[in-house]
Amino acid sequence: GINAEYGEIDKLITEWVPEPLVPVDALEREPVTPIIQSKVGKFVTVDGVECLNLATMNFLGMIGKQEIEDSAVASVQKYGVGACGPRGFYGTIDVHLLLEEKLAKFMDCEEAIIYSYGFSTVASAIPAYSKRGDIIFCDEMASYAIQKGILASRSTVYYYKHGDMDSLTDMLEKQAAKDKKNPKKARVTNRFLVTEGLFVNTGNITDLPKLIELKKKYKFRIFLDESHSFGVLGVNGRGLTEHFDVDRRNVDMIVGSMEHSLGSIGGFACGSSFVIRHQRLLGAGYVFSASLPPLH
Repeated sequence: GINAEYGEIDKLITEWVPEPLVPVDALEREPVTPIIQSKVGKFVTVDGVECLNLATMNFLGMIGKQEIEDSAVASVQKYGVGACGPRGFYGTIDVHLLLEEKLAKFMDCEEAIIYSYGFSTVASAIPAYSKRGDIIFCDEMASYAIQKGILASRSTVYYYKHGDMDSLTDMLEKQAAKDKKNPKKARVTNRFLVTEGLFVNTGNITDLPKLIELKKKYKFRIFLDESHSFGVLGVNGRGLTEHFDVDRRNVDMIVGSMEHSLGSIGGFACGSSFVIRHQRLLGAGYVFSASLPPLH
């Protein structure tokens, strides 16, 4: 602290000039926002110029398919453009339930839940289960949405080196040693491993078989974000479990986005009914957001 008389403190306060919240030169620069004036397909019109679209995440070319557009138009004519209410309060429409059923069946899971926004799916799912006092192990290159979900959970987090199973094993060993010293605390501490299937920041694929091996040894739950691997990896596009031909039940929860391969909006989580139904009460993005537009 400052050892000064009141007069000196008043002088320091008077002379203090706070730093700007943003750099001064940033205020002088107008942000450049490209304006799109066409469908977002292989080509896109930006500010009146037709351009080859190399920035899209429309991996499977779903945007622009006539049968999808016709189905969407028919749904708008039947249901309107929005529900104007969250799923638990006059926001659940029959097509929402049908989509959840189809996603669960496709991913070979007992149940699925859909969110209105892809980012909020994993950011809501993580704190729905992991709380203060729990432990999360996470790849250091995990997406921003995962990082915000971990932050919201207020859990203790250990970031292991990107894709480095030795780094992860070392952290798990250290945690196991701590648990032996305090078994009473260990019994009430939940442990999770959160990672992406296909990393948006690096393009690398996580070593899922090794994670499952470590899970069985060190007893933690796996949350796998397949936002970029869903529809991309695996013979049928089911993601990492199909890509590595591992039993999907070894992954406690799979999270995905419908804003990439499906060319739509929103996100989903799937797993056992016991796991998924918990989010219908504690998944903030599900409970408090207006439901998806009823397009099918």
